[in-house]
Amino acid sequence: MSLAEARPASPAVFSRIAPGRLMWIAVLIATIVLVMLPANALPAWAWKYPLAWQVPFGSWISAFMKWLMESASFGFFTVHDFTRAIAWTLDLPLQFAKSVFATGFIQGQGSDAVVILPAIPWFAMIVLSVAAGYAVGGLALGLQMGFGLAYLAVFGQWDSAMVTLASVLVASLFGAAGGLLVGLACVRWRWLERIVSPLLDVAQTMPVFAYLLPMLILFGFGPVSAMVATVIYALPPMVRVTIVAIRAVPEEIRSLGLMTGCTRRQITWKMLVPSALPALMVGVNQVIMLSLNVVIIASMIGAGGLGWDVLTALRSLNIGKGLEAGLAITVLAVLLDRFAQALAVRSGAAVQGQSTGRRNILIGGLGLGLALWAAAAISQPLAVYPEAWKLSTGAFFSDIVSWINVNFFSTLEAIRTGVLLNVLIPVKRFMLALPWPWVVAVIALAGYRLGGWRLALTVGLMALFPVVVGLWPTTMITVYLTVVSVVLSALIGIPIGIASAQRPKLWRVVEAVVDTLQTLPSFVYLIPIVMLFRVGDFTALIAIVLYAVAPAIRYTAHGVARVSPHLVEAGAMNGCTRGQILKRIRLPLALPEILLGVNQTIMLALSMLVITALVGTRDLGQETYSALAKADVGRGLVAGLCVAFIGMVADRLISAAAGRMRARMGVEA
Repeated sequence: MSLAEARPASPAVFSRIAPGRLMWIAVLIATIVLVMLPANALPAWAWKYPLAWQVPFGSWISAFMKWLMESASFGFFTVHDFTRAIAWTLDLPLQFAKSVFATGFIQGQGSDAVVILPAIPWFAMIVLSVAAGYAVGGLALGLQMGFGLAYLAVFGQWDSAMVTLASVLVASLFGAAGGLLVGLACVRWRWLERIVSPLLDVAQTMPVFAYLLPMLILFGFGPVSAMVATVIYALPPMVRVTIVAIRAVPEEIRSLGLMTGCTRRQITWKMLVPSALPALMVGVNQVIMLSLNVVIIASMIGAGGLGWDVLTALRSLNIGKGLEAGLAITVLAVLLDRFAQALAVRSGAAVQGQSTGRRNILIGGLGLGLALWAAAAISQPLAVYPEAWKLSTGAFFSDIVSWINVNFFSTLEAIRTGVLLNVLIPVKRFMLALPWPWVVAVIALAGYRLGGWRLALTVGLMALFPVVVGLWPTTMITVYLTVVSVVLSALIGIPIGIASAQRPKLWRVVEAVVDTLQTLPSFVYLIPIVMLFRVGDFTALIAIVLYAVAPAIRYTAHGVARVSPHLVEAGAMNGCTRGQILKRIRLPLALPEILLGVNQTIMLALSMLVITALVGTRDLGQETYSALAKADVGRGLVAGLCVAFIGMVADRLISAAAGRMRARMGVEA
C-alpha cells in the first residue's frame, strides 16, 4: 500500500460515496422526527406490538421442558432418569477434586462421618504450586504461585478458594476437552462448522442466567448443574481456537504424515494437535478464565466456594467480606492465568537446556508435597491453618467506604444525579420513543449496505425477535445502557490506546492495568460501586465501563502500533507532523482493528449488563434473573436469546464494516 492510498480520497471518490452518506444523514433526521412526533401520529401497533400478534415462545419452551422431564422416555428409562444418571457420572470427578483440595476423603454421613484422608494441606499445596510454577515459568512464576496461595491462607479464604479451584479445574478440563473434540470435528466436516458456528455465537452471547435454569431442571440443584452451565459458557472459545489453530498448521506436516503412511487419526493426534499446541493452550487459558468468571453466578444453584461468599456479601452489603472474597477470586484468577500463559509459552518453545533441572525441581517438590500431605494425614490438625495466624482486611475496607460516604457523599450524589439527568434518562427516553418497525428497518438497511441481502435478512430477523416475543421495551432499555456504556468506554479506551501505542513505557503500565481489569471477575466490580453509589443504572454504567474498557484500549493500541513503519517514514519524509501522521496514516489504517475492539467492548458490556441486574437495573438481565428466581425456563431463555441477538447483530454489522474497510485499503486481516 502506498502513501497516496492512505491520504484523503479525491473529489471523484467523494462523489461516489456521497449518496451513501446522504442516505444515513436522511435516516438520522427521520429518526429524530419520528421521536418528536406525537403518539397518535402513527398507528398504535408501531409503538406497542399488539399482544394478539406475539408468539408465545416462552410458554412453548416451558411446556416442552415440562413434558421432557415428566413424560418423555427412551423405553426402559425416562429422560429424567437419563439426565440424573449423567449428573451422577459428572459428579464423580467433581467430588474427587473437592475431596483432594477442600473436604478430604470422608467415609460415612452425618455424625458418623469419618475423615479417612484430609484434603491436601495448605503448606503442601504451596510447595507443589511453587515447584510447578518454577518448572513451567521459572523462579518468578514459582514465587507468584507461592505468595498467591499464602495470601489465600493468611486472609482466611483457603477453604472457599479450594472449593472454587476444584470446580474450575474440573469444568476447565471438560470445557477444553469438549472444545478440542468439537473443533477437530468442525475442521474435518465443514458442514458441521456451519451448524455449530451460530450455536457458539448464541452460547457466547447468551447470559449465563438464561441457561442456569434449564441446567437446574435437567440435572438438579447442586454443583453439577453449575459445572455444566460453566462448561457451556466456556467451551466456545476453545472450539474457535481449535479450528483456527489446526487449519494454521503448515500443509507440509499433513503431507509428511500421508507420505509416511499415517492414518487420519495418527495425523490428527500425533502431528496436527502437537504442532498446534501453543495456540491450543491459549484456548485452554480462555476456558479457565471464563470458568472462573462464572463461579459467582453458578453459586446461585449450589456451586459454593468464593462465589457464594461474594454473593452473600453483595446481598447483605457487607463491603469487607465481599471485597476479601472478591480479592481472593482475583488472586486465584491471576495465578491460573499466569500459569496457563506460561504453559502455552513453554509448549511452543524449545527449552532443552533447562528442562532437566526444572524437571528435577518438579519431582522434588512433588515428593515433598506428598510427604507433607502424609504428615497431615497422620496428624490431621496440621492440615488446618491456625485461626490465630489469620488476618482480615474487612474492617479496613468497610471503614474506607464509610469514610468516603461521609466526606464525599454530596459530591458523589451530584455526579450520579448529573449523569442520570443529563445523559442516561434522555438517552433512555429517546430509545423507548423509537417505533419498532423503523428500528428493524434501519438495522436491515445497515446489513444490506454492509453485506448484502443475506446479512440484511439475518440482522433484520434478529432485531425483530424481541418484538414478536413482547420484550421490545425491555430490549431497548438494554440497548440504551449498552450504547452509553460502549460510547463512554470508547471515549476512554481509544485515546489511551492511541497514546500508549507510541510510548513503550506507558504501554507497559497500561498493559498491566488492562490485564488486571480483564482478570477481575465481573462481580468484583459491583461491590465497591454499590457501596458508593447504591443501586441503579448509574452503578451499572460504572461497572460496565470498568469491565468493558479493556478491549477498546488493547485493540486500539495494537492497531495503531502495527501500522507499517514504511508508511510512517514516508509521511515524515513528505513533511507531515506527528499529528498529521496520526490522523492521516495511523488512525485510518488502524480503524478496522479499532472497530473490532469496539465489537469486543459491546460483547463484554452485554455480559456485564446482565450481571448488573443484581443492582437494580430493569433490562433483559433483570428479566433473566427474575425468570431464574421464579423457575420460568421459557421466559429466561427467551430473554437470554434477546440479549444474544443484540450482541450478534452488533457483531455481524461491525465485522462486516471492518472487513469492507480492510478490503478498501488492501489490508489483510
